[in-house]
Amino acid sequence: MNPAIVFRDLTVSYGHRPVFANLTGQIQAGSFVGVLGPNGAGKSTLLKVLAGLIRPAAGSVEIDGRPVKRRAESIGYVPQAVQMDEDVPLTGRDLVGLGLDGHRLGFPLPTRRRREAIEAALAEVNALHLADRRIGRLSGGERQRLLIAQAIVSRPRVLLLDEPLNNLDLASTQQVVELVKRLAHEGEMAVLLVAHDVNPLIGRADEILYLANGRMAMGPIDEVLRSEVLSDLYGYPVEVLRAAGRIIVAAGAMDGHAHAVSAASPEASVMLP
Repeated sequence: MNPAIVFRDLTVSYGHRPVFANLTGQIQAGSFVGVLGPNGAGKSTLLKVLAGLIRPAAGSVEIDGRPVKRRAESIGYVPQAVQMDEDVPLTGRDLVGLGLDGHRLGFPLPTRRRREAIEAALAEVNALHLADRRIGRLSGGERQRLLIAQAIVSRPRVLLLDEPLNNLDLASTQQVVELVKRLAHEGEMAVLLVAHDVNPLIGRADEILYLANGRMAMGPIDEVLRSEVLSDLYGYPVEVLRAAGRIIVAAGAMDGHAHAVSAASPEASVMLP
């Protein structure tokens, strides 16, 4: 089977600041991949490059063997969530429809084919009951379902989700991750999901792509989240701890203590003795 996504030697810089360099990898159709790493590592930037929204300084991206294009119908993209006013006059059905015609000028024609595509996307994410509700009055989890429906309504081969779990409660987080896993495996889509915390992805994601220090490591969670792998990636000692089914990444600090977060990203936020 040919991979859905192939990227080779990707290099991106903002001004004189390099974000990452020479990233090379491939993702199969039907694969659910979590994208992890510390703040500023380039997780969102990588998704935008794969979506054709940012042109890399060097390297290439192919979707189904063809160079990536901006606004390609083969790619569904959900950016980081934005707050919506309660009185925004858009219903769930309106929001999903923008995935078909939001980039076109003028008003869409209410054809049967368009209506059926929207209904099918709503059904696929179990959101038919949200079709006529105003999006500004929905919960974060409900809104996220609609945004995913918007991204898949054109039947893309690739689905890119930038931090869709932010600000969701535990139940909504689990529901969204299970939904994404199902879309990948049953819909034969290559799915990349940027997250701060690896723990909701354990047992669900097929692989993770970990970005740090301008480099990447990719593979199953248990193969990438190992002390020796992350220590090599960061260039300093990193300890991976497992307890009660959760993963914590801890980094040695100049003060002799260890700092850790449960998000599999060694940014100093919780002090361990």
